[in-house]
Amino acid sequence: MSQRLVEGRRIKVARIEAGLLQSQVGQGVGVSDSAEANWENDKKRPDAEVLPALAKILGKPLDVLFPRVGLPDLSDLRADAGIYQKDTGRLIGTKSHAPVSRAERAIRRLDPKYVPPLAEAYGVSVDTLLAAQERSFGRDVPEPGQVPTALADKIAFLMEHLYPGDQVAPTAGEIAEGVNAYAGAVVISEAEVKDLLSGVQATAKPIVYHGLADIFGVEPMYFEPQHAVARHIYEGLRLLALAREGKVTRAVAHGAKRSGLPADVLAFVNEVVVELQDRGLPAADDEGQ
Repeated sequence: MSQRLVEGRRIKVARIEAGLLQSQVGQGVGVSDSAEANWENDKKRPDAEVLPALAKILGKPLDVLFPRVGLPDLSDLRADAGIYQKDTGRLIGTKSHAPVSRAERAIRRLDPKYVPPLAEAYGVSVDTLLAAQERSFGRDVPEPGQVPTALADKIAFLMEHLYPGDQVAPTAGEIAEGVNAYAGAVVISEAEVKDLLSGVQATAKPIVYHGLADIFGVEPMYFEPQHAVARHIYEGLRLLALAREGKVTRAVAHGAKRSGLPADVLAFVNEVVVELQDRGLPAADDEGQ
């Protein structure tokens, strides 16, 4: 469960800004003023299911007053809708909340017929609810429309969206053949591709990223770990800053020797450098060219 950050100080400040008394806030969310005071003093934490109502009465967006790190699982979506687990049975047309309880505890996934009414009650799409359910079962699933972060999920995302319906995605063996053909040598085996697809192996050699990019028609950086992409962005911005100050007029040699930036990033930096020069950037000697 990706719990929201709840701080008594933030609740107190929001209440004062809203011009409300503790008793008014407590009454608005159905608790005593002493309970609200305990929240502000960090002596007790409000139920996760109370946070949406609390944010509303304080006039703050839920994600602003009680930010969450990470993506929600099933219990998070339910709490964000202000619904207690014991009340979910009526939402899906059963006498018991057991189906929802089992799914939240990663015992058994929801029966497909329960998904649409539950998504509607939570105020989310079916895809969002299903992604949250997978997180309850320990899978790092991105929100619909977001780029996945794990290498296995990145490849799965491409295979799902580039080969919809009856189209057949390449097998592990075909992917290995394609990468090796691109590299001009055997750089990965079918078994190693299967490890990448299953998440057993979390990273691969740069040449494998390039081979995968060639197969799926995307940029190699798509497959790189986030920290590596962040480094490329940082180095690229650093070079641009130097260019703006007139301290570098060619980024290719500078980048190749010092930062190891990918060719496409260096090409972009050089385009901007040229544009700056066209706008009157003074010529400068770049140490290391």
